[in-house]
Amino acid sequence: MKDYDAIIIGAGACGLMCAVQAGFLGKRTLLIERNERPGAKILISGGGRCNFTNLYTSIDNFVSENPKFLNAVFSQWTVEDTINFFEQFGNIEGQEKTLGQLFPISNKAKDIVAVFTKLMYETGQDIWLDTLVTDVQKTDAGFEISYEKNGKQAKISAPKVVLTTGGLPVAKLGASDFAIKMARKFDHRIVETAPALVPLTITGKDANWYASLAGNSVFSRVYNDKISFEENILFTHWGLSGPAILQISSYWKPGEQFTIDLLPKFKLDNLIKEERNNAGKRTIGQLLNDHFTKKMVDALGEFLPTQLKIASLSKADAKLVSDSIHQFKVKPAGDKGYDKAEVMRGGIVTDELNPKTLESRKQEGLYFGGEAVDITGWLGGYNFQWAWAAGFAIAQDI
Repeated sequence: MKDYDAIIIGAGACGLMCAVQAGFLGKRTLLIERNERPGAKILISGGGRCNFTNLYTSIDNFVSENPKFLNAVFSQWTVEDTINFFEQFGNIEGQEKTLGQLFPISNKAKDIVAVFTKLMYETGQDIWLDTLVTDVQKTDAGFEISYEKNGKQAKISAPKVVLTTGGLPVAKLGASDFAIKMARKFDHRIVETAPALVPLTITGKDANWYASLAGNSVFSRVYNDKISFEENILFTHWGLSGPAILQISSYWKPGEQFTIDLLPKFKLDNLIKEERNNAGKRTIGQLLNDHFTKKMVDALGEFLPTQLKIASLSKADAKLVSDSIHQFKVKPAGDKGYDKAEVMRGGIVTDELNPKTLESRKQEGLYFGGEAVDITGWLGGYNFQWAWAAGFAIAQDI
C-alpha cells in the first residue's frame, strides 16, 4: 500500500482543487469518491455549464455565523487566481453572463472537471471512485479510514485527513451528511443545517392563485429586514422560484414573510399621475399591461380594481394598487427541500477551524472544506469560489 501525505474524502470542487494543489507542492494524496466519476455536482451546475466563479466575490456574498472567517482564505486564493488557474491549465476562458457570473466560453462543465483529472494524473495523485468511506478513526500514527469497495470492507491509514464531502443536496448525486457526522464525532459544534438557494412553496388559500401564474417570470426586488435582491422571480405550480427567490431563501425561515416589489424600476404613483395628466382614460388594467403579461394582470385583477378608469381612481384605490405592486407580501409554507436546493446552509462552526488552513482546532491533522462548513454563498458562482479557495488553503498545510 502506498504512503500518502493525506487522504481527501469527496471529489467535489474543494477536494479536487485540494488534491491538485497538493500535487503542485510535491505531496502525495489519495482522493476517495463514492460516485463513479469525480465532480458530480460541478457537472450539473449552471444547467451543465458551470458558473465557476463570480467577479465581484466578497465576504458580503456569504451567509455564516462569522463571514469574516473567509478573509484569511480569500487572501490566499482570489477570483483572479481562479480565472488564471483555468486559463493556464485548461485553456478555459471565462465569459460573464450577468452580475459577475463567469462561465466557460465552451459552456461545458465537463471542461472544468477535465482540468482536475488531467492535473491529478500529471502530479501523481491517486483517485478511487465507487468507494464509500464509512468511518474515520484517530490512531497514534494519524487516522484510519474504513471504506467499502466492490462489496468488500477494508481500511487504509494516513497521517492527515481532509473531509470535503459536501452537504445534503442532491441525494441522487450521492449527497450525504458524512462530514457533519464526522465533525460531531470529533466534538465540533454544528450550526443548524437547512436547504438554501431553494424554491419556496405556497399552500392554503393562496396556492391556486400562484399556480394560475405558473411560468410567469417577473423582474422584481425581493427583500426582508436583512437583505434585498433585484432579479427575476418565477411563479410555479407549487409557489415561487427564480434567482431572486433562491437568493432570499438563504435569509428566510419557516414562519417568516418577505416582500416583493413587482415593479422596482418604476413608481406606480408617478405612472398614475402621468395617466391622470393625460385625461386618465385608460384603466388600471391597461396601465399594468404595459409592464406585465395579460395572465399576470388578470390574476392581479382578483384583488385590484383593474377595470377602473384611472381618472375615477380614489386615493384609497390608488394606494391599494401601489402597495399591492410595490409591497407584495409573501409568507411561504416551506421550501422544496434538499433535492431542489443548490446548497446547504449551516454546517461546521467556523470558530473551531483554523481560518488560514481549515484544520480542526479539536483534532490535529483533520481538515474540513466546502459546503459542510458554515459558509454559504449566494447564487452566482460564489460557492465555487469558496470551494476552490478552501481546497488551495488546505493543500498548503497537508
